[in-house]
Amino acid sequence: MLKILLNLRVKIAGGNICLPVFDFILLAFSAYLGFAIRLTLFMPGAVLLDLAKVICVFSSWGVAVFFVGGQYRTLWTQAGMDDYARFARLYVLAACVFAVTHYVWRFALLPRTSLVIMLFAGMILCGFLRVSCRMGRPPLPASSVALKAIIVGAGSAGAALARDLLENGGELAPCGFVDDNPRKKGKRVANLTVLGSTKDLPSLIHELQVKVVLVAIPSASGQKIRTIYDMLGHMGVSVRVLPSLRELAGGAVTVSRLRKIKLEDLLGRDPVHIDVKKVSAYLRGRSVLVTGAGGSIGSEMVRQVLPNAPREVILLGHGEQSIYSFMESMGSGVKLCPVIADVADETAMRDVFERHRPQVIFHAAAHKHVPLMEGNPREALRVNALGTLTVAKLAGEFGAERMVLVSTDKAVNPSSVMGASKRVAELLLGDVQRRFPKTAFMAVRFGNVLGSRGSVIPKFERQIAEGGPVTVTNPAMKRYFMLIPEAVSLVIEAGAIGAGNELFVLDMGDPVSIAEMAEILIRLHGYEPHKDVQITYTGVRPGEKLFEELFYDPAGVRPTEHPKVFASDLNAESNIDVTALLELSLKEPSRTLALLREMVPEYET
Repeated sequence: MLKILLNLRVKIAGGNICLPVFDFILLAFSAYLGFAIRLTLFMPGAVLLDLAKVICVFSSWGVAVFFVGGQYRTLWTQAGMDDYARFARLYVLAACVFAVTHYVWRFALLPRTSLVIMLFAGMILCGFLRVSCRMGRPPLPASSVALKAIIVGAGSAGAALARDLLENGGELAPCGFVDDNPRKKGKRVANLTVLGSTKDLPSLIHELQVKVVLVAIPSASGQKIRTIYDMLGHMGVSVRVLPSLRELAGGAVTVSRLRKIKLEDLLGRDPVHIDVKKVSAYLRGRSVLVTGAGGSIGSEMVRQVLPNAPREVILLGHGEQSIYSFMESMGSGVKLCPVIADVADETAMRDVFERHRPQVIFHAAAHKHVPLMEGNPREALRVNALGTLTVAKLAGEFGAERMVLVSTDKAVNPSSVMGASKRVAELLLGDVQRRFPKTAFMAVRFGNVLGSRGSVIPKFERQIAEGGPVTVTNPAMKRYFMLIPEAVSLVIEAGAIGAGNELFVLDMGDPVSIAEMAEILIRLHGYEPHKDVQITYTGVRPGEKLFEELFYDPAGVRPTEHPKVFASDLNAESNIDVTALLELSLKEPSRTLALLREMVPEYET
């Protein structure tokens, strides 16, 4: 009998012929109630004839309107408020049609009181039928191999996630919530109990034998996620999170939206989001040149520039394969012009400027591997310094509106050839600004970029996949980290708010310990550091510093209209002829390092 009832409820909820039959019966019963409450339970024959007419017309109109309105195509076990609102609108329409029909034809004697009672009764009964399909449906039985899960956050996102888990079954079996709102403790949300706060997680995991923790707080800060991870990292449970509100973008909260926790979730600060559309009017209808377009920063630059309707985007790179791969990954739309050229080759670059007349230039092309550049100082200066000078001079000559140089925190009191060469690039940009005041030249400094080429993260990932050891240069080494999208957003922001001769820096929070980052990555891969995967220290490499800086003179730093972006002057007047020294260093490779120290007196090896 129970099986028959469950099958019947599934048929009703599924929207097949059972639901219109039940609607017809309930509407008929509503009409009977209208007569019975107004007149008597046991009606004489004359009244029964009027009742039969009302039942036939009222129930038929109701079912017909529901059918045309798509009520019987709705899956009521997963209905939402919009589905119930649609039902209410259709019922009101059916009631109005019936009332007009009765008013015009007077096919039966129907007291006004009976009409009001039957209409309200029909709404309540048909509405309750639909609500019971969702509320009364038993959750699917958990799989015998389902993992016990506890949900962090008993808000709307957590409730939606719990309902999806309970209704659809799967590999996860939720056993309750934790929430830091003390008023929710002990309450039931989506048929699950709020068991305590996040501080109770360790004891609840042990007591309930939980295997998976689901963080269902899309608005959670990086610090909040980091706190939860630090609390649970040693307990051997899997932690999964819902994407941020920005990533969800109005999408439904379901099990499929859960993802494993990522390193960027644990930076301990919230990524800086810049409204690129608001500040990028200067890109619309312009010819935009992106150098180094095949790299991680350059390719993301192109992706963020494209939605702002530039006239064309010139993708300039020295490696044909990276440009080819990027072009293959892009769809049609804005005109993309791939160019294979060396930024330090003035002849090739002049041809690019003559053909395309770029109005906005983002200069991301550079050599950035610190240890490699220590052994190749001339090449570092040729690409990083001369390449910047070449692009900047041509930008000025051809009347470009603005140029943004992508620099690095390693340019401050540099200890490496790479850092010193980028500092030379900054100095040269300031010189060019004085020669071409109508073009706005600016630079953007930021720290290490997670996931970029040359970043330490891909190396750690590879070493973990190979079983270790993970190699860290020094346990005290710290670096500033940011995400590729926010680094690129800062560059585009600088192009919008800069007036020329400015150097912009993003507030990147506190520096992160490289050793600590290695431990986190190992745990994220399901291993225990120093036990399953070893960490070894290899010593600081030539050119590396334990700590990075962002400004030469913090006192000269000023705020901008963006609370997380700061600015200082690109460089002051200098008695050092950097351009002449650069040309000489490229002609006499044996003197490159000595001349580099003359160009950047603060450069110390």
